[in-house]
Amino acid sequence: MVPLLARFRFWYEQVSLPLGYLCLRLGLSPDMLTYASLALSGLAAYIIAQHYYLLGILVILLVGLADVLDGATARAGNTASEYGTVLDHVTDRYAEFLVLGGVMLSGAVAPIWVYFAFVGMLMASYVRARAEATGKLASCNVGFAGRQEKLALLLLGLLFQQFYPQAGMLQWFVIAIGVVSHITAFQRLAYTRRMLVGSGPRRSLRKRSEVA
Repeated sequence: MVPLLARFRFWYEQVSLPLGYLCLRLGLSPDMLTYASLALSGLAAYIIAQHYYLLGILVILLVGLADVLDGATARAGNTASEYGTVLDHVTDRYAEFLVLGGVMLSGAVAPIWVYFAFVGMLMASYVRARAEATGKLASCNVGFAGRQEKLALLLLGLLFQQFYPQAGMLQWFVIAIGVVSHITAFQRLAYTRRMLVGSGPRRSLRKRSEVA
């Protein structure tokens, strides 16, 4: 099961490619855009902590745009690299931590639920990275929800919090992010086991884990 929005990846990569050429003409590199997305995430965190939820949504959308543009620029310039991929994933995790930290500091969500959501997001990403690092899986981007789906949930939560603060909907959306993230982590783990172990003996996989 591939996350819903990931199914449109090929389409948005094609649509964003002209923007990548534009960024190259403006002298922007993929790494510059990656760092810009991280800086914008910090700004979004501060804005959300000050209860400016609509403005926070706008800045988060800019984070997403910068995230799209760094990949488009790398493809347009044929400069995509393994290090660039690692850098992109690392900054994505920092961005998630910053934005959720802003949500926690706003006081609209109890810290325990922010922690619950962040651990789920981190583990879903970790399982995918560890599985793909074996070199035996081309992709482990499976499961109920990917990064885009969780981002969509957060944006909806911020929108409700802006207009219906008494309802406390942001906390429920953060809880939902945590739930789908943990489910996705276990789905990816199950998928990895099926691909690497299948119905054969498990001893070899245990030996590899002991060495790691």
